Amino acid sequence: MKLLLKAVTIASAIVATPVLSESWTLSSDASHLAYGTIKKDTVGEVNSFTGLSGHVSPDGKAEIEIDLSSVETNIDIRNERMIEYVFRKAGTAALTAEFDMDEVSGLAVGASSIIDVEAALSLVGTEIEFDAEMFVVRLTETSVMVSTNDMVFLSTEDAGVDAGVDKLMELADLPGITRTVPITARLVFTMDDNKAEAAPTAPVAIAAVDGDLKAGKKVFRKCKACHQLKEGRNGVGPSLFKVVGASAGQVDGFKYSGPLANADLVWTPENLAAFLTEPKGFLPGNKMQFPGLKKEADITNVIAYMQDEAQG
Repeated sequence: MKLLLKAVTIASAIVATPVLSESWTLSSDASHLAYGTIKKDTVGEVNSFTGLSGHVSPDGKAEIEIDLSSVETNIDIRNERMIEYVFRKAGTAALTAEFDMDEVSGLAVGASSIIDVEAALSLVGTEIEFDAEMFVVRLTETSVMVSTNDMVFLSTEDAGVDAGVDKLMELADLPGITRTVPITARLVFTMDDNKAEAAPTAPVAIAAVDGDLKAGKKVFRKCKACHQLKEGRNGVGPSLFKVVGASAGQVDGFKYSGPLANADLVWTPENLAAFLTEPKGFLPGNKMQFPGLKKEADITNVIAYMQDEAQG
């Protein structure tokens, strides 16, 4: 059974990362897990599980359950036999996993990646550890979808359910049922609402930046098309009022791209300097179109100017 839940495992991975401070919940209505079987050498059928549930905690631990009684083979008596003889009335299959998701935490809306994950599956008394490769895409700021990247297969021997398959063959008077079956999955996770209710992080006290304020004001003209330095004045970009020392992605009323909304960093002068030098390189996937400032003096001066303006 180790390959049956590869898809579920990787779906959890996209959102299971310490970089993302939210919890995520599996959307059962938008998700689909199916497998194929072949009997009598030429008769192919598609079956599925309709009962999927699970979540990923803020510390990157995924717990997924498949309701084995929700198996759907499109024939009632066969559903009953699967539950009784193959799954041995076990109720659920449990999947747990932990992930390092730095490679996908910066995905912008519409962006995708292929990731590898390690996980463990518990089914009818059998514990199986396995690796898997899946395709992930960020659908919106608050949802992600994971699907099988390549065809994956289930081995009834690995799952410990060969005896149950033998019983199905006996009851249906079949000469054979394949012991390796293909698996496909489409799984969607949505961000829980608790992020919106979280209190913003207090600004960090930063020493005054030593720069030429007049020169910095001149440099800031390059920023004014998208940003203002007045509190609450968002435009194409967020207000930069008191940006020096503030946590990234927390200006009220502005809709950030995923990388900025989920960035766990403070805009210290050092971080601002790195970002202004190469915005796309410092935080891949963010939507800022400005290519960056090339002169170190310009960067120091504009940071000093923004800091001074916030102090009035």
